Amino acid sequence: MSLKGILHPAEQEVVREERRILNDLRASLIRFGASDENLEPLERSIEQLDELFLLVVVGEFNAGKSAFINALAGEKVMQEGVTPTTAQVTLLRFGSERSSQQIEPQLLAVSAPAELLREIHIVDTPGTNAVIREHERITSGFVPRADLVLFVTSADRPFTETERAFLEQIRDWGKKVVIVINKVDILGGEREIAEVRSYVADNARRLLGVTPEIFPVSAKAAFRAKNGEPQFWQDSGFDALERYIRSSLDQSARTRLKLLNPLGVGAALIDRYQVATRERLDVLAEDFSLLEDVEGQLAVYGKDMAREFEGRMASVDNVLLEMERRGQDFFDDTMRIGRMFDLLNRSRVQEGFERQVVADAPQQIEKRVNDLVDWLVESDYRQWQRISRHLADRRREFRERIVGDDHGDPESRPFHDERRRLVESVGSAAQRVVETYDRRQEASELADGARNAVAAAAAAGAGAVGLGTLVAFAASTAVADFTGIVLASVVAALGLFIIPAKRSQAKGEMRRKIADVRARLSAALRKQFQEEITRSAARMQESVGPYSRFIRAEGEKLRETDTRLRQLALDLQKVRERVDALAA
Repeated sequence: MSLKGILHPAEQEVVREERRILNDLRASLIRFGASDENLEPLERSIEQLDELFLLVVVGEFNAGKSAFINALAGEKVMQEGVTPTTAQVTLLRFGSERSSQQIEPQLLAVSAPAELLREIHIVDTPGTNAVIREHERITSGFVPRADLVLFVTSADRPFTETERAFLEQIRDWGKKVVIVINKVDILGGEREIAEVRSYVADNARRLLGVTPEIFPVSAKAAFRAKNGEPQFWQDSGFDALERYIRSSLDQSARTRLKLLNPLGVGAALIDRYQVATRERLDVLAEDFSLLEDVEGQLAVYGKDMAREFEGRMASVDNVLLEMERRGQDFFDDTMRIGRMFDLLNRSRVQEGFERQVVADAPQQIEKRVNDLVDWLVESDYRQWQRISRHLADRRREFRERIVGDDHGDPESRPFHDERRRLVESVGSAAQRVVETYDRRQEASELADGARNAVAAAAAAGAGAVGLGTLVAFAASTAVADFTGIVLASVVAALGLFIIPAKRSQAKGEMRRKIADVRARLSAALRKQFQEEITRSAARMQESVGPYSRFIRAEGEKLRETDTRLRQLALDLQKVRERVDALAA
C-alpha cells in the first residue's frame, strides 16, 4: 500500500506543496554545488512522500537491535550474533509468506506475516560502532530517510561516546527519536533500571534539547513471551513500548511524522547551506576588497597619467612656441630696407633662418618625446610592481589561511581551490611581467610607434619621416615663401611697399606653419600615447580578469542562493504549520 492511498485531499495537497518546495531546494543546492552525499537524502525524502511510514532502528552493534526487531515482529526475521552480523540495511515489510529480495546494492527487503508491518515498514541498520566503517556509513546515509528513529542502546553501556556522536547526526536531520534501553534483564532490579533510565534521559535532554520517549526493555524476554513463554511478558517492558506504538503512532500520528520528515531533511540542508553560503560570501568580501583596491589603483593611475601627460605635452608645445617667437624676431630683423642686399642672397637668408629660428628645436622635441616615452614606460613598470606586490600579499594570506585547506569541508574544497588557483595564476602572471619587463625594449617600441604616428600624421602635408625632419621642414618652408621678394627689391621705388607687405605675409605664414606643426604633432603624439596608456591599463585589468570574473560570478550566485534559501525556509515553515494544523 502507498501513502497516497491513506491520505485525504488536504493531506495530499500538503504533499504536493512539500514536493514543489523540496524540488526547488534541490535545484538551488545543485546551483550551489552541493555534493551528491547531501543531495541524495533530499531526493530520497522526495521519493518517500509516496511510501509507507518508515521506522528506522539504529544503535551500536551488540546493543541487540536485531533481537529487538525479532521481538517486535514476534518471530525470528533477523539474524542475531555477537559480531557485526548486519552488513547492509534490511527493510522489513508485510507479506503473507516469509521472503527476501535484494532491491538495492546495500538494501535487502524481507517480507514477514507480522501484523505490525501492515502499515509500518521497519528498517534494521548496521551497528554505528562496527569495526567495518562502511557499515557505519551505510547507517548514517539511511537515517535521513527515517520518519521515526528507534535508537537502541544497551543497559550495560548506555549512551557511549559513539552513540552521542550518532545522535547528533540524527538531531541535525530534525528526526523524532525514541530511545530503547535493551538488555535490562542483566541489571539488578527496578532501582538499577531507574538509574540507567535517568542517566540516559539527562544525556539525551542535553544533546537533543528535549527529553525523548524512553523504554527500558528486554528483547530476549519479549521474544520468549511471544513464543510460548508468556510469563516473561511483564518483565520484558514491551507492553509499554507496543502500547506507545499503537496509540501514539496511530495513522494520524504516523501521517504527521511522515509529512514532517522531508521538512526536517529540507530544513537541515537549508541551515547547513545557509551557513556555507554566508561563509563563502565572507571569504569573497575579502576578494571584492582586493579587486576594488586594484581597480581603484588603476583608476588613479589612469587619471595621474592623463594629468602628467598634459604637462609633458605642454613642454613640447613650448619648444614650438619659442621657435615661433624666434621666427617673428627673425622676420622683423631681416626683412627691412636696411638689409636689402642681404635679402638678395637666398641661401644666406635660409641658412640664417635655420640657424637662428629652427636652431635646436628638432633635437629638443626629440628629447622631450623620448622623456615622455621613458616616463610612460617607467610608470607602467611601477604600476605592474604595485599590482604584483598586492597579489603576492594575497597569495601569502591564502597560504596562511586554514579555510579551504585539506582539513576543511571537502564540499567547499573546489570553491577554495579555484580561488587559490586564480590568485596564484594571476599573481604569477603579474610577477612574470615584472621580472621580464625590458624597459629598453618597451621604450624603443613605444618611441618607434610615436615617430611613425607623427610621420603618418605629417605625410600628407610635408612628407616627413620623423620629428626633427618634420619640424625643420615645416619651419624652413616658411622662409621659402618670402625669398621671392629678391626681384621686387631691386626696384627701389617699390621697396618701401613690397618689403613690409612681404614681411607681414611671411610672419603670418610662419604662424600658420608652426600652428600646423603643433596641431599635427600634438594630435599624433596624444593619440599614440593615449592608446598606449589605455592598452597598458587594459593589460593590467586583463591580468586580474579571470579572478575578477570568478569572484563576481560566485558572489552573484551566492547572493541569489542565500536569498532563495531564506525564502525556502519560510515556505517550509508554512508547510510545517499546515501539517500541525491538519494533525490538530
